[in-house]
Amino acid sequence: MSVIDDVRQRLDIVEVAGSYVHLQKAGRNFKALCPFHSEKTPSFFIFPERQSWHCFGSCGTGGDVFSLVMRAERLEFGEALHLLAQKAGIDLAPATKDRAVEEAENRLCTINDAAAQFYHNLLVNSPVGAGALAYIEGRGLTKKIIEEFQLGCSPEGWETLKHHLLNQDHSEADLLAAGLIIQGERGTYDRFRQRLMFPIRDPRGRLVGFGARALDNSQPKYLNSPQTKLFDKSGILYGLHRASAAIRREDLAVIVEGYMDAIAAHQGGFENVVASMGTALSERQVSLLKRLSKRLALALDADAAGKTATLRDIDVAQEAYEKKAVPIPGWRGLVSYQYTLDADIRIITLPPERDPDEVIRESPEEWKRLVAEAQPVIEHRFQTIGAKYSLTNPKDKSAAVGELWPLIAAIPDKIQQAHYLQRLADLVKVNESVILASVKTPKPGKNRRAVKDEEPKPPTAIHLLQRDPLEEYCLSLLLRFPALREKASALMPAHFERSENRELHQLWRTCEDPLGLLQALEGSLREHYSSLQEAPLPPIDEAQSEAALAQCLARLEERRLRAIKAQEVEIVREEEAKGDPDKLTNTAFKLWQDGATEDWKAEDISSAVGKQLQGVNINSQLKEIFSQSNRTKHRSEDAKGE
Repeated sequence: MSVIDDVRQRLDIVEVAGSYVHLQKAGRNFKALCPFHSEKTPSFFIFPERQSWHCFGSCGTGGDVFSLVMRAERLEFGEALHLLAQKAGIDLAPATKDRAVEEAENRLCTINDAAAQFYHNLLVNSPVGAGALAYIEGRGLTKKIIEEFQLGCSPEGWETLKHHLLNQDHSEADLLAAGLIIQGERGTYDRFRQRLMFPIRDPRGRLVGFGARALDNSQPKYLNSPQTKLFDKSGILYGLHRASAAIRREDLAVIVEGYMDAIAAHQGGFENVVASMGTALSERQVSLLKRLSKRLALALDADAAGKTATLRDIDVAQEAYEKKAVPIPGWRGLVSYQYTLDADIRIITLPPERDPDEVIRESPEEWKRLVAEAQPVIEHRFQTIGAKYSLTNPKDKSAAVGELWPLIAAIPDKIQQAHYLQRLADLVKVNESVILASVKTPKPGKNRRAVKDEEPKPPTAIHLLQRDPLEEYCLSLLLRFPALREKASALMPAHFERSENRELHQLWRTCEDPLGLLQALEGSLREHYSSLQEAPLPPIDEAQSEAALAQCLARLEERRLRAIKAQEVEIVREEEAKGDPDKLTNTAFKLWQDGATEDWKAEDISSAVGKQLQGVNINSQLKEIFSQSNRTKHRSEDAKGE
């Protein structure tokens, strides 16, 4: 048994959840006001038999005890494991990272620290740094912020830093490994020369690399450390080690483009700002932020608003966050679910030809306003669509609909959805019914009536205390057949009930390099990864692996839907079994609302409730409730007529 299973078995999710919310008994289960969103009626349920939780409100998500603590405490999986292991009285073994690898990383951090100190000393205490110091002071940076970010200056010489560090007993091999020197035909030489230096730290605060801006006409204008054992530009956000607390406190992360933008923001008191270091956003970068906040604001240059790269950053940010299931009232039976983004991503549009640091220096109040007025993604897309397409061209009209409709379709509120559909129709000068027909045409061979009348099969319970062969088989396929990555786009975190599998899937999505994935894992997750790599699989080739993955995806989705249905049916059964008239009234009224019509009669409601509860008898009181409701309704209509 793995340590993860050991922790899971020793803890009761009811006890753990009780430390975050006030639980009320609801039959065999427990309910509470959801701790993750505001509500007046409890929609957060704990299922002791399954050792799982689910929010049937706006969260529309759930999981096991690990995912509960990760979400409540905003922790990563490893941090949640340590916290729960402590609660369970289990001593976790030290991380299994290879000692030699750990020692090598420590040496590189020490070398980077020494280099940063050397560069910083040249900037503030040497004539060599006078030009760089004048530049950054001209950009409005104070001595205090220069010290806090340890800005520096690299000298003009080709081997100045190299000799300095070699004299401190650092090896040339380690200087190469840190990316501070380059191997040339005639030997090694300094990578950074006559540049303003920006030390880059990882979320733990370790100095892992440098960014450098040319102080003359040298190209490239900006130069970063190469990829090393410590530094991967696509997996680091500049300033995050300082911004984490403010992002949690304000529940908002702001992403700007450049180093100076982030530094100016922190100097101005806006400490929830990080920089993408002038590169396109990656899922790994956004993943660093999503455990801190679900609210993200991207500061975009006004002249870049319609560019493909800008739109790609938005797409990456949306893809990195999980999707949540939003309950949609159905015609009969239980509600259906629609997936929508479990995050609030907005766009800060800057004034023309002004960067964030210019706005902040000239008017902090204007920056506050721009952040406060940041637009939802869909509003930004509507504004920029005209710059991207010629809307008098039929082909471009179709392309615009294809780009905007998925955003509109993901809106759970039907009134808002109708509003944006109307805007889209006005934008492309096409009737709404034509747009709906083009995007909702049923696939050939699909019997719509059969789909509508199809009844769900009896759900099966998910026992989280046992290993999950289906989830593990799916992950084993993904780990062993890299070509399956493109085929797994429909696989979502919600498909994994066990948090260790969900976490491993998330890391796999953001890291295409198997070695990089292995290095990102620590302790128990690394052991779990190894067990999946070594698990026996049937002898299959690449083509067969695609079919096996498709079957896995179908079974995982079917199982997820059945689990939700099972939880809902169980809740309704418990309430009806109590025979509480008030709860009967509430349940019946909800079903009447779900029917989306005022013509339902008491017999229709009885039939729907009976079908929903799969055979549970509905007493005659239900018909009386609706008879009274109908009489009241008709009296009200008669009174209006008079």
